[in-house]
Amino acid sequence: MAQSSTVIMASTILHAPCTASPSVKPLSCQNYVGLKPSSSVNLRFNCVTTTTVKAHQTRRLFVVKASETRDGIMKKLGLTDAECEAAVVAGNVPEAPPVPPKPAAPIGTPLVPSLPLSRRPRRNRKSPALRASFQETSLSPANFVYPLFIHEGEEDTPIGAMPGCYRLGWRHGLVKEVAKARDVGVNSIVLFPKVPDALKSPSGDEAYNDNGLVPRTIRLLKDKFPDLVIYTDVALDPYSSDGHDGIVREDGVIMNDETVHQLCKQAVSQARAGADVVSPSDMMDGRVGAIRAALDAEGFQHVSIMSYTAKYASSFYGPFREALDSNPRFGDKKTYQMNPANYREALVEACEDESEGADILLVKPGLPYLDIIRLLRDKSPLPIAAYQVSGEYSMIKAGGVLKMIDEEKVMLESLMCLRRAGADIILTYFALQAARCLCGEKR
Repeated sequence: MAQSSTVIMASTILHAPCTASPSVKPLSCQNYVGLKPSSSVNLRFNCVTTTTVKAHQTRRLFVVKASETRDGIMKKLGLTDAECEAAVVAGNVPEAPPVPPKPAAPIGTPLVPSLPLSRRPRRNRKSPALRASFQETSLSPANFVYPLFIHEGEEDTPIGAMPGCYRLGWRHGLVKEVAKARDVGVNSIVLFPKVPDALKSPSGDEAYNDNGLVPRTIRLLKDKFPDLVIYTDVALDPYSSDGHDGIVREDGVIMNDETVHQLCKQAVSQARAGADVVSPSDMMDGRVGAIRAALDAEGFQHVSIMSYTAKYASSFYGPFREALDSNPRFGDKKTYQMNPANYREALVEACEDESEGADILLVKPGLPYLDIIRLLRDKSPLPIAAYQVSGEYSMIKAGGVLKMIDEEKVMLESLMCLRRAGADIILTYFALQAARCLCGEKR
């Protein structure tokens, strides 16, 4: 090959200099790592002769197409292992692809000495494979509990404040939705009933009707899906004509012990129907221990209790209350739900629930209370649950509709954050959608 010849990649055609252009320095293969021809690499050279400004002078153009530098899979030479080793010992080292050239920095990048760093954390983040290898937190459909709203009707009624969510007909729509969830690995649900107003009362007696909406639904689902894990909500607000989680005295005080008596009957009724986990969400004092005793007395020692341990009096519950038509008829729930400003109080609740026999501790809401999730995770050996509530769900949905955020990415990130904070399971209305994303489905 002539000294003035130039080897270039197919993306650029460069003409070698001639004597008519002495100011342009010739380029040499030796100056570019990876461009030196090798006997083991098949290079195609296209030689083109062109005429320079002076008629008697010519120059050559060589083009190497990057896509044709290899013939694909290398052919075996038929040598034994011993012959291959002998060849290497004798100095006949087989050719390998050349070292790739060092990528160039953009023009104008300052030349600076390397920082004297003994540790560069970015090294463990430089490729998708490395990032996957060192990922500390995983997210799986098995981590989700799918909250489902049910009603007595046969049609599925959309919930305006929660796009994509419905009050499901307990005999038809619910069964179909559970089947969809199971198809993508979500095998745990929690039921929330919309009770007809005519069945509501100040004492919430419908809550423990063995033939009520929730017990009937549990029996139906267990008949169709015996291995389905069914969580239930233990509280009086869906059944109370006052819309509170407990019995209301005439002066507006929520009665604690009398409410706990009703909750015990409700939990036993749900267990009798086949519930796997009963979940007192009322925040009455002493209700976990009383429910445990009531379940054990009726032979339901195998039924777990997931206590709403740190349930805050949050403004994020609005869409949920629309879904069940369970807004308090007066006042608020601040005398029994926790003050959002409090942190240490969550430990008090957790210690009580643990000592009374809770199997799972739940924090509600989820994302705004990551510090509480981490607190309970660090202080308790019990499984920790987080409830990504309706307000969190609706904000992400609204942001996605308005194209202000990427709904799918924010959804998955929010769920991962709950897991990272220490939640073992997450109650989320995104359960089906998120599971489909994790499984690679896009519908």
